[in-house]
Amino acid sequence: MRPLAPAQARIYEAAVRLFADSGATRTSVTELAQAAGLARGTIYNNVENLDTLFEEVATALGDEMHARILASFETVEDPARRIACGVRFFVRRVHEEPHWGRFIVRFAFTASTLRSLLAGPPARDLGVGLATRRFRFRPEQTPSMLAFVGAATLAAMRLVLDGAKTWREAGSDAAEATLRAIGVEADEARAIALIDLPPLPGAWGGTEAS
Repeated sequence: MRPLAPAQARIYEAAVRLFADSGATRTSVTELAQAAGLARGTIYNNVENLDTLFEEVATALGDEMHARILASFETVEDPARRIACGVRFFVRRVHEEPHWGRFIVRFAFTASTLRSLLAGPPARDLGVGLATRRFRFRPEQTPSMLAFVGAATLAAMRLVLDGAKTWREAGSDAAEATLRAIGVEADEARAIALIDLPPLPGAWGGTEAS
């Protein structure tokens, strides 16, 4: 994805924090300007319609995370490892950006754009794994398996937000459980869930994250 302009990135990040903290899907120009540290005029110049800002930000989050994860997978062909890494990337980001995690956990099951966030690369990798017999579940179970991936990821994110688990523990456990559910043997599932994560490009198209 194309990097956002600096002002736009600050506005989106501020909106994520406001929506996550309030639980509301609307905000005001004044609140947004204060949270972003920008003048009201800059908000007006960069936000066409406050009524649609929530969906705009949710869509941008989905596009951004999909692009980052897909870029990290350029040298990874195994669908099992791709799914495991995707789960762990989500959980790690909660540790790095708690407001982002609160936004996803709070709205993931209510906003269509966020539901698609958990159904993009995982859906494709489930299909590849099933077609190549890497995974073992019935084709008609695909929607249920995809829901399991999303639910396991969100549950792990919540554990990190609540301080019940570190991101490494929660991410690896969720990845291992997911792989077991789709038919990967226990020992291999555990090994894949502990492999070092590949580099992940930075948020909003920025620099690479460690």
